[in-house]
Formats: sequence, structure tokens, C-alpha cells
Amino acid sequence: MLFYLLIIVSLIAVTLGVVLALQVIKLKKISAEAKEIKGYLADIVDNLADGVVVYDNDFKVLVFNPGAERIFGVSASDIIGKKIGPERIKDKNLKTLVQVVFPSLAPQVVERTEEGSNTQIADLSFTDPELELRVYTAALNISEGENGFVKVIRDMTREIGMLKSKSEFITVAAHQLRTPLTGVLWAFDILRKSNSVSLDDKDIAEQGLGSAKALSKIVNDMLDVSKIEEGKFGYKFENIDIIKFLTSSLQSASIFAKRAGVNLYFDKGGEAPLPLKADPEKLGLAISNFVDNAIKYNVQNGSVTVKIERLEDKPYIQVSIKDTGIGVPAEEIDKLFKKFFRAKNASAVQTVGSGLGLYIARNIILQHGGTVWAESTLGKGTTFYLTLPTDPNLIPKQETVYE
Repeated sequence: MLFYLLIIVSLIAVTLGVVLALQVIKLKKISAEAKEIKGYLADIVDNLADGVVVYDNDFKVLVFNPGAERIFGVSASDIIGKKIGPERIKDKNLKTLVQVVFPSLAPQVVERTEEGSNTQIADLSFTDPELELRVYTAALNISEGENGFVKVIRDMTREIGMLKSKSEFITVAAHQLRTPLTGVLWAFDILRKSNSVSLDDKDIAEQGLGSAKALSKIVNDMLDVSKIEEGKFGYKFENIDIIKFLTSSLQSASIFAKRAGVNLYFDKGGEAPLPLKADPEKLGLAISNFVDNAIKYNVQNGSVTVKIERLEDKPYIQVSIKDTGIGVPAEEIDKLFKKFFRAKNASAVQTVGSGLGLYIARNIILQHGGTVWAESTLGKGTTFYLTLPTDPNLIPKQETVYE
């Protein structure tokens, strides 16, 4: 009996030994695979053109790939294992790196983070040296109980330089067109007013003047876009009463509306007065773009209603511009604010247009700390909505380029 018991115990021990051996082999295999995967990841990070910097909660650098070495001009061996604190900005060799780790210290920062995203995105611009960097930042679980951050830095200096060159070319070309265009406008205006010109020739001069004015608007739009994209549009904020401001703007637009056979209404929402801070010239340009489009792409005997109201429990006012016009196809509504875009049905109604007006208007509203969007039903009309803050602290402190 004891003999059989010993055999059973031996068998159990052997079985347990085999199971343990298999587990050890399995763990070793997993460990080997993990090491292999880790090696692959290390190779990927090392071969990325983008810079990758990983640091812990104490800002001690753990990873600094060759891409980061190239961007910052710092060797990994000189930085890994060392802390990067704000005080190290005094070190000329580390200044740019410190400003990337602490973006508030950078000379110019434009936030690009999308709402609801866990990854922070920001564009950082430097002048010494000249660098344009897009920085992606995400929290990272380094090990159990230890957290940190990973930054992926994309060098966009060349791309931004090319865009600036294109913008500069457009600016120069537009300026060169402006001078002769002024002469053309003047000549047509003289001809249409002259008593020595026949009625037929006056009609031709009137048409020529209209075309020259349309071309002049396109040239001015191109110049505005160039200034916006260079961050040099030049905003001058002051205190205004938005009710009086809109009343004045719509009085000017009413002449255009009457000629087009469109009824223009203003719903003040029972508000008077309603103070806020804005750049009257720039905001007037944005409002006129929305209202002019609402009139231009409307139907005979149609209407345009501009309505203003406070948003409940929010330091904002909302302005809506609703028309009874041709509307925008559903698949094109998201493209309305893009540069040079014109909806197909709009191009059929009005052949002349640069597709820059709404792009300019959107940038102006965003620079005022507001938002803008559109809703439309094809064949029934479009409503543009824009918000403006009543709290001046919500207005961006720096002029920003909104793509």
C-alpha cells in the first residue's frame, strides 16, 4: 500500500515538474518574443525621420532617437538620463529642446489639438535657429507605477518655407496687379461719366467697371489671405456695441439687397445695447462676406434674416445669417471654409468669385475667439452661425493662422 502511495506521489511530482518546466519554457519563449518585439520597436524609433523624446514625471530623458538628435543638434549620449527643467533654457545647446518640453516658453505656439483627443498637438515656431516644429505629446505608462510622456517632433521647416514662398509670390503679384487695376477703374469711371461718350459706349464702360471691381476684390482677397497666413493681418480690438455695429453694416448691405430683389431683416433679439470687444474693420469684412453671399445666392423675392442672441450660461453671443437661397449640397458643406472652394451650384449661379471670402471670414471670427459653422438644405437655403465672446479674456492673445 505504501509502495503504491509512493508511486502516486512520484507521478504527481513528475507531472508538476513537467508542467513547471513547460511553463518556464513558455515564459522564456514569451520573454524572447518580447525582447524581439522590443528590438523591432527600437529599430523603428531609431529609423524615424521624426524626433522621439520620452521622459518621466521628473523630466528625466529616457529615449532620444537620431531624429531628435538631428532636430535639436544634441547627442543622445549627452542627454539620456539627465533632467530637462525650465532652468536649463539658459543652456544655448538645450534651449530649443527645453522650449519643446515646456511649450509655454516657446516664442510662438499654435494649438492644434482636436476636441476630445488624448494627444496634444501644437505648432512651435523659432527664429534662432529658424525652425517650424509640429509636436505631438501623449501620456505614457513607462512601467508599473511609473508614468511619463512621449513627444513626437516633426520638422516642418521646409514645408512652411515653401508655403511662405508661395504666399510671398501671391503678395508680390497682387501688389503688382493693384496699381494698373486702379488705373483701369479710374479710366472706366471717367468714360461712363463723360458727356462726350455715346450711351452704348457708356454701357460698355459700366460693364468694364463692374468687371474691374470684381477683379479688384479678388486681388484684395489674395492680399488678405497672404497677410492672414503670415500672421500679419493686424487686428486692432476696441469696445463696440454689436447691435449698433450690425445695424450699420446691414444698412450698407440693404442697397445691394434691394438691387438683387431680396428682403433683408434684422432680429435684434430684444438686446440693446450689447457691448463686446472686436476689430470693427475686420469683423465688418467677415459679416459683409456672410451677408453678401446670402444675398448673392438667393432667389428673387427671397429673404435674408440676421439674428442676434445671447447664449445661455455662456459668455458668448450668437449671430445667425439665414437665407432662402439655393443651398449647399450635403457632401460639400464641410468644404465651405476651405481656400478657393466654391460649391458647384454656386459656381453655376455666379461665375465670378475667388472662393476666398469664407476662408477669410472664418479666420477673422476665430481670431475674435469665436466659432463659425453652416447648415444648409439644397434648394431651400443656408444658415451661417457665428459666435463671439463677451468676455475679452477669451480673445486669443496672439494672431494665429487657422487652417
